[in-house]
Amino acid sequence: MVGLFTRALVRACAIGNKSNPMGGQAKWQGFAPGGWLAGAVRWALPPRCPGCAEPVEADHRFCASCWGRLRFLDGAGCVRCGLPVAEGHGGGGWCGTCLADPPRHAGIHAAVAYGPIARELPIRLKHGGRIGVAETMAGPMARLMPERADLLIPVPLHRWRLWRRGFNQAVLIGAGVSRRTGVPLLRDGLERVRATPLLRGLSPRARRAAVTSAFRAPDPAAVAGRHVVLIDDVYTTGATAGACVRVLLAAGAASVAILCWARVVDHDATDPDD
Repeated sequence: MVGLFTRALVRACAIGNKSNPMGGQAKWQGFAPGGWLAGAVRWALPPRCPGCAEPVEADHRFCASCWGRLRFLDGAGCVRCGLPVAEGHGGGGWCGTCLADPPRHAGIHAAVAYGPIARELPIRLKHGGRIGVAETMAGPMARLMPERADLLIPVPLHRWRLWRRGFNQAVLIGAGVSRRTGVPLLRDGLERVRATPLLRGLSPRARRAAVTSAFRAPDPAAVAGRHVVLIDDVYTTGATAGACVRVLLAAGAASVAILCWARVVDHDATDPDD
């Protein structure tokens, strides 16, 4: 059905090109937002919910059911790691873990808590090739941009995984965030020099060991003295992000904050890759 519709569109465009004496953009006027061809495309291929694929009114919008199942993080947690903090704990906004062992990063900013709907977006993006989902994730993330942000750097993939997948999801998300905020994206600010196994199912210690010495900053001068925001899709235990933070700070970055779509808040949630 879709193939027949596509062939019909191609034929219509060809006819329009031959019969339109004006040339230029006028011959594509059917594809304008209010054009008949654009309307036909929307009818045949309607926007779909990023969480469940049900038809919705516009691109990058969730259906009511999926929207209600997303847990947006309002930034009321620990000022350092973002996890919920009990009221009256006396830590000045820091959780007990960060007070006892202050992290080297400048804060974790996540749009939503990892859960059944939140995890569908990275899955559709990374394993389903739905690259448009990156824009859906970038929107809420852009609103959480730290005040001090000079540069966006995506968590890199090893070249073999990049070759198999065809794209780095963190780069796509970072490009969307950059367009919305004006903060420049340095796509190759980090390099993954060693292939690492999938971290799903590994203990926190095993995850940290797996990513040790896996990253490098190929051009330290590009990050020296800059306030860097590290871009990723999901933050789990922080093993991957922590390794990237250490490399960027060693390269001379003034600070490194972490910005992601989802983070694990309840550790009994389904274990994602880190």
